[in-house]
Amino acid sequence: MRKMAWLVAVVLLFGLYGCDSGSKEGAGQTKSADKVELTISAAASLQEALAEAKTAFERKHPNIRIQYNFGASGALQKQISEGAPVDLFFSAAAEPFEELKKEGLIDSKHENTVLANELVLIVPKQGEGAIQSLDGLTRAKRVAIGIPESVPAGMYAKQTLEKAGLWEQVKAKLVYAKDVRQVLTYVETGNVDAGFVYRTDALVSDNVKIAAAVPSGMHDPIVYPLGVVKTSKHLKEARELYDYLTSEQALQLFEQHGFRPSR
Repeated sequence: MRKMAWLVAVVLLFGLYGCDSGSKEGAGQTKSADKVELTISAAASLQEALAEAKTAFERKHPNIRIQYNFGASGALQKQISEGAPVDLFFSAAAEPFEELKKEGLIDSKHENTVLANELVLIVPKQGEGAIQSLDGLTRAKRVAIGIPESVPAGMYAKQTLEKAGLWEQVKAKLVYAKDVRQVLTYVETGNVDAGFVYRTDALVSDNVKIAAAVPSGMHDPIVYPLGVVKTSKHLKEARELYDYLTSEQALQLFEQHGFRPSR
């Protein structure tokens, strides 16, 4: 009987240990499940700066993971309007951002114009140097710009060419790109003679050079508004990320990549 009682006690002890172990595992699984993934739809020109920002933010917020959806601001705006699951929108122009505000999709307490940029004309680094100004585009065979209706850099480029009185002379030579980084690629590979990108894009490539900086008065202001999307399922974490991206620390990071604070 004593032996039997001892065996029962051992079985019960192991049973309790197993339950305790299981509950600990369950707690661990819950803790893991608490991790949040945020999606930011952002202008293609922000890629390098936001990659660095992601590393810095996730280091301080280990429960949050950031996923980027880079592209043309106009195309990203349409995706959000159509219900894409996005937590923050970082545009390279005011117009797409304002459209979302009109639709009531931007958190009015967590939105601001954060950065500014500059439009430049670039040419292949190994080129002959025939194009050194906007007027030189009349001698080009192919010129790349973003699609003006969806790519802010393309819209700014069109405004510049119209203001310079060159649009009619150049439009038959234009090669349209889905975003500003595709313009950069076209110039890098020599598929076009020149292209319009932001200064920050030109700085990331060793295969292009800036032929001319476009005076700011020739196009609409190049600004980057940022806001939390109201339909986010993780508003608390999205607002934390917004606060970081508008902080002094983040602004210094953006400046290191060639952006300017918005005035």
